[in-house]
Amino acid sequence: MRAAFFDLDKTVIAKSSLVAFGPEFHARGLLHRRTLVWAVLSQMLFMRFGADDDKLTKIRESVLGITKGWDHLEVKRLVAETINEVIEPLIYEEALELIDHHLSQHDEVWLVSMSPAEIVEPFAELLGITGAIASRAAIDAEGKFTGKMEFFAQGENKAIAIRELAQARDIDLTASYAYSDSETDIPMLETVGHAYAVNADRQLAKVAHEKSWPLLSFTHPVRAHDRSKSHTPFLLSAIVIGAAAVLGRTRYHNR
Repeated sequence: MRAAFFDLDKTVIAKSSLVAFGPEFHARGLLHRRTLVWAVLSQMLFMRFGADDDKLTKIRESVLGITKGWDHLEVKRLVAETINEVIEPLIYEEALELIDHHLSQHDEVWLVSMSPAEIVEPFAELLGITGAIASRAAIDAEGKFTGKMEFFAQGENKAIAIRELAQARDIDLTASYAYSDSETDIPMLETVGHAYAVNADRQLAKVAHEKSWPLLSFTHPVRAHDRSKSHTPFLLSAIVIGAAAVLGRTRYHNR
């Protein structure tokens, strides 16, 4: 079996999923305005310069501190009620095109994101894909976030989770695909035979050039329910995927 693994932020959608939900959290009284402004400024820096492991660790600690004491079920309800309005308009048309191509080839398709499972899993359902690997916060006996993390889907942890998933589901990673924008996802990209840098930050673009990973640019947001109306030639995805197939397989075996 073959699979395609997609990072979420800046790869499938045009901004940070956590920041996208910021106004909704603020409206429900979960976020102070000052925190929301900080999140927007951080998003601007993230979009412009990318984020290394140290920056992402700081983001994780900040998010855990902010969400400590939040009710888990309340967050899930908020996401369920607003995901169509908040996240769906941010989806890249090109990402949907590739997702649809992989699904048409009977590949499994997985989101692999450092964002919380409470956001990533419903979004995977909205897209109609196989499933998601996401960060999981610890929850206490009263259903409140504890401010601690059970699993952080970042860096090498993404690669470990993908390898474990592949073993459990009999996925051939040498024949599989991965797409991401960030240098922190290099371990994830290296787990598969066919790696693609999407809207790559500077460090990933450099590594992609060294490893001959194709560089893709996604720029056109479209709502998921409009995917059948897409004017992007469906053949484009097959050409993009097929062009590096032999090269990708060769690189994997030569590592």
